[in-house]
Order: sequence, then C-alpha cells, then structure tokens
Amino acid sequence: MEQWTRREDERLLTGRGRYVADIEVPGCLDAVFVRSEVGHGTVREVDCAAARNVPGVVGAWSAADLSEPPSRGPAASGRTGLPPVPHALLARLSTEEAVAGREWPALARDRVRYAGEAVAVVLGEDRYRAEDGAAEVSFRIDPLPAVVTPSAAAADAVRLFDGLSNIAFQGEAGQPIEESVWQGAAVVVEGRYRQQLLMPTPMECRTILAVPEGDRLTVWSGHQMPHRLRRELASLLGWSVDRVRVVVPDTGGAFGSKSAAFPEFVVVACLAVQLGRAVRWIEDRLESMLVATRGRGQDQRVRLAADADGRLLGYELSIDADVGAYPHLGVGLPMQTAWMATGPYATPRVHATVRSVLTNTMVTYPYRGAGRPEATIALERAMDVMARRLGMDPAELRRRNFIPPDSFPYRTPTGRCYDSGNYAAALDLALETLDYGTWRAEQARRRTDPDALPLGIGLSCYVERSGGEPGGLHEFGGIEAGSDGAVTARCGAAPSGQGHETVFSALVAKTLGVDQGRVRLVEGDTDRQPEGLGSFASRSAQVAGAMLQHASRLLIDEARERAARLWAVSVDEVGWSEGAVHAAKDSSVAMGLAELVQATGPLRVDDRFEAGMAFPFGAHVAVAEVDPELGTVRLLRVVAVDDCGVVLNPTLVRGQALGSAVQGIGQALYEGIPYDDGVPRVASGLLDYLLPTFTEVPPIEIRGTCTPGPGTPLGAKGAGESGCIGTPAAIVNAVADALRIADPDLLQMPLTPDVVWRAARAPKWEEVR
Repeated sequence: MEQWTRREDERLLTGRGRYVADIEVPGCLDAVFVRSEVGHGTVREVDCAAARNVPGVVGAWSAADLSEPPSRGPAASGRTGLPPVPHALLARLSTEEAVAGREWPALARDRVRYAGEAVAVVLGEDRYRAEDGAAEVSFRIDPLPAVVTPSAAAADAVRLFDGLSNIAFQGEAGQPIEESVWQGAAVVVEGRYRQQLLMPTPMECRTILAVPEGDRLTVWSGHQMPHRLRRELASLLGWSVDRVRVVVPDTGGAFGSKSAAFPEFVVVACLAVQLGRAVRWIEDRLESMLVATRGRGQDQRVRLAADADGRLLGYELSIDADVGAYPHLGVGLPMQTAWMATGPYATPRVHATVRSVLTNTMVTYPYRGAGRPEATIALERAMDVMARRLGMDPAELRRRNFIPPDSFPYRTPTGRCYDSGNYAAALDLALETLDYGTWRAEQARRRTDPDALPLGIGLSCYVERSGGEPGGLHEFGGIEAGSDGAVTARCGAAPSGQGHETVFSALVAKTLGVDQGRVRLVEGDTDRQPEGLGSFASRSAQVAGAMLQHASRLLIDEARERAARLWAVSVDEVGWSEGAVHAAKDSSVAMGLAELVQATGPLRVDDRFEAGMAFPFGAHVAVAEVDPELGTVRLLRVVAVDDCGVVLNPTLVRGQALGSAVQGIGQALYEGIPYDDGVPRVASGLLDYLLPTFTEVPPIEIRGTCTPGPGTPLGAKGAGESGCIGTPAAIVNAVADALRIADPDLLQMPLTPDVVWRAARAPKWEEVR
C-alpha cells in the first residue's frame, strides 16, 4: 500500500477551484423557476405577463407558453415546446411500462405532483432580476389530496395519474418460501421498518450552464455521467450527439444525486438553443431541499426463521418503495435491496418482493449506498431480535451463519454471485478493535446500577455490490505519450470529490514507471474523451482505475513494438522499465517515451475495458448511551471494519469510510423529511433538516481487512459507500440493546428524542418472554 499526496487539495483548499457558478460567459442569462406551493393539485392558471415587464427580465414562460418557440429567438432545435424529462432505466430491468403515461414534464401544465414542481421559468440579465420577475408570476393551483408514504399511496385511493395505479413496478428476487419452513422453525421473528426519505445534501447543489456555439451546444454541469447527459440532451433537442459537448468542472460532491437530467436541465438547454444565448441555473440550498432528489424511502416487512441452534432457515422481505411522483431510475432501484437481501449469511431460502409506489414527493434517486443500506438495516435489525429470542450473543449468531470463505464464488438465493469474502475476519477485527468483552462487562455493571445510564452495543454485518450491473461494468479511456515526455490519461469517469486526479495519475505513473508529475488526467469532457460511463456505484478504482492500468499496459506493448521496428529486432528482444524501452541484450540501447515519440510519431492507445461485479463487505459496531428521561442518544464509540479488496490509497479510502459513516449516523439519528399535507417541512433549510456536525460525531475507528476482488487485475472493490450501509443498523441495534425493548418496531429512524423517549417507556424483552 502506498500513500500518495492528493493533487486536488491545494487548488480546492486555496479557493482556486472552478465550479459551474465560477464560469463567466458574456451575455449569460440566469434562470429562476416558479414552483408549486402544494404537493398535489390541478393547475388552473399560470400568468407570466407581469414578470415580462420587470426591468432586466428577458423572458418568462409557462408550459403553455412554450408550446410554441419563444418569441425572442428562432427555434433552432428543430422541435417546438418542451420535451419530457429523459428517463434513466436500471440495467437488467425493463421498466419502460412503468414510465408510459407517467412522463415527467419539464414544466407542469395540468397537474403538479410534488411540492416545488416548476410551473414557470423566468430568465433575467442576472439572478437578482430573474428573482424579481419570478415574484411577479401569478398562478392558481387547486389542491388535491396528497399521499407521501408508499404504504398509503399503494391503496390507490388518491391516484397521481388518472386511470393508472400508483404501483408503477413490481418485482421479486428468490423463490417463495414454503409455509412448512416457518411452522418447523424453533424461532420466527417479524418486524416492520421504515427507511425514511433522505437528502443527499452535497456541498454544491445542482448546476447547469448551457452555451450555444454555432450549431453546437456546450453544457457545463457538476455531473456524474457527462456522456449520458450528452446523449439525453441531444435526444431531447433532436440533434446528433456530436453537436453537444458536456464538461464537468470541479464539483462539490454528488452522492448519487447528480447522475440524471432534470426538469430544469431540459428547460435551460431548450431555451439556450432557442434564444441563442447562454443560460444557467444554479440551484440554491432552499431550492435543493425542496426539489433535489431523495434517497431511501422504503416501508419494509421482514420475517426471519431459525432452528434452535441459531441456524437461519428462511428470510422474507417485502418492500413498498417510495419512488416519488414520477417513474425514473428510482422505479427499479429497490430491486437492489431485493437482490442484496441475503446479506453475508448462508440462508437457504430467501425471498424478497418489491412494489415501487408513486407518491407526492420529489423523485427518489440513488443516494450513497442506493438500495444496499435498506437491505442491511432490515436484515441486521432482524438478526439482533433473533439473537435476543434465542438468548444468544448477537456476534455468535452472525458467526454461526456466515458464508464460509471456501464457498466463493457463492450464488445467493436472490441471484447474486458473490466474488470473494471472509466475513468472520471482519467481524472478529471489529470486536477486537472495540474490546467487545470489556464493553459487555460495562453494560452488565450499568444494568445493576440504578443511577447509571443504559448502555447498548449494536452490530451490523453487510455485503454490498460495487461497480454497477451487468451491461454497465465497463469504461472507456486511453493513454497518450507526448514528445515532451508528458503522459495524458483519458478516462470516461467524472470527478466529484473522490480523488481521481491523485489515484488515477499515480496508478498510470506506477504502471509506466514514470514520475507522477508527468501524468495529466483528462476526464469529464465529452469532446476530449468521446465515450464513457461515469462515476457511480463506487466504480472509480474497480472499473475506471483498472481501465487506465489496462490502457497503460497497451501503451507499453505499442512502445515495445515500435522500438523493435526501429531497432530491427523482435519484440521479445525489447524490454520496458522506468518509462523507457531498452534492448534486452544491450542495456546501453534505450529510449525514453519522449524520444520514442519524436522518432516514430504520436503514441496513443484507446480502449474499452470490462470489469466484473464486486462485493465489498464489512462489520460495524456501535456503543450508545441512552438517557431515558431526555430521549437522547450519545454515541460513545463506532468501529467500522470494511473490506474493499486491494486498497490503492489508504488515506483516500479512510476518508471515504469516515465520511460515509458520518452520513450513516445522520440517517440513524438525525435526518428525515417530515411532511405536512404533502409539503416538506424544511422551509428554514438546514435548521430544519439536521445533519451531524463535528459536535455530534463520536470517535470513529476505521479498520480494514483485504480480500482481493477477482473481477479486475487491480483486485480493488468499491470503497465509497460502506459507512452508509453498515453504520445505521449498528446504531439502531445499540439503542435497542440499551433500552431492551420487546417491540423492535418502536424504534424507527431517525431516533429522535421523542422516538427514544417513547420506546424507553415500552415493555422490556424480559417482561414479555
């Protein structure tokens, strides 16, 4: 393992980063959207006339106004009006039927289906004038009943689309479990768990700047998948993809929330083309809290059976998933939960069913972990309840059921093929790091001391999937050597804070044997790297990194062949070391890359590299102290042991693990979107939606085991989502352990003081045995 200095840090920490909001284009117009104040309603009127008379306002449009091209410029797109938002589909699933008849309009025309849905747009010479104009737009929406949870919406008493059910998609993984399994089990535990809606909350909100340039459109956006955005924008404009360029500058985080085309993007791109002027939209924080994508949002029912020795017999998971007001990528996303329902256990029978339900909320989309935290929380909470019912230590119950290391590759009952793993090693290291026995002794002491606050210890073991699904496990890129000795590495990924500049350039430098300072990374530009998939699903090192290593080796092969021709010898007689070719029989005959290029011409290789799926895993443990009178939870310690295969940069991996663990703490204790009649109560911003700050973060110890992934030559697996997956269940289990509550359903995230206070007054498990 090597430590590489982060190349991005000096630029970003000294304020020299260049984000979309920093890009200046002469004559650029700012877009401001007028948004619905109700969660569900019929649009009766939208009048933009007064807004157009505001000084500095260039134009204002409703959906009806844009049924024809704007009057201030020609319809250069070849289309009139606004097309619907392009929908992204999850690989392996056919969800076209879910979208048919439920298209997402760029501006609402007849009905609004979530609070904040845009009904008009105003363009101004600057943001201030556009805001003034937006304030003058008058509109009337007749409210309709709103449904904001999937269980309520699934009844179809309130339908979001006339004549169509709110259940947009149904799927399953595994096979139904015979009733005899449940009847023959020594213990069966059941539970109902709510995975609340969360906000990804990156530091930089969503952005787009569309700049017409002749017959082309250049789009700047903090985006995770620039090549997909290029295809989607070209399609909605009716253009060929070569007429659209997408550039991703510095991006202030994403966590999954910046991998789509959104209604605002459609409006900005179409107006920029039709007006022939640059248009930008910079989402502010309050706007983001109202209409940015949501994560999680599942109502779950679980049933887990075991024999008297604690061997698992069957596990059943039923999911009603909140996918928001319109089917998009989120409609198939809950299948990730179903496919990963097995977790790290050799459970012989597992069956998961999914219903993706439309609700009057903003669209649900991938958020760090994307379906795997939901699977882990449901299973790991059930495992702790099972351990209590059996009178068994929760660590021992898990050890007894782990998939053995010699069973890999392991096909799960839900269809996943786990690549490699040693789950017991991760749990053992977590317990050793925590000093598990000492904390259990302290817990026992406190239970005999009436003045001591209750103490709980919670465990959570997980397996996740990284890299993407079959059909999306490849990446494009290439390596070019210049006559000046510089090396350019091109990659189809896009950075949003993962440290690509550091890791990718160092990886190329190490493979070629050159100094890292000679390597320059190019990514996030569809002109300079014409093909690519992007950054999502913790695929940077596993897929994109392996692609760059592969391309570097192809460059070495090409350099050896050129040298062989130049020296009139066979390729076998040409070696490579330290960035130079040399004759195997005469070490004095050597030529560096720069000299080779000068002698033989430009040297560049491009290729597509296919990786395999990977399944990182780990074990997290939390120690929590609970005040039953105040309902407060104080985390005393969190230990996170993760296995992401071969680690390329320990510092970056540690940062990813720590950051995601803090987000996991947020889900467990603080974060959630409350609704009042279909409207999210987040009007005061981050004072209403609580994120853990430095004050709330406990001591977190990050450790790791290493089980190389066989899916790429690097042996790396995804490392970016572990904390969001493993930490929440550990925390909730710790609080349940401290309170000894008999009914696990009483503890639903976030564990606010009200939730904990009420649970503390419920019957204890020893009272109902």
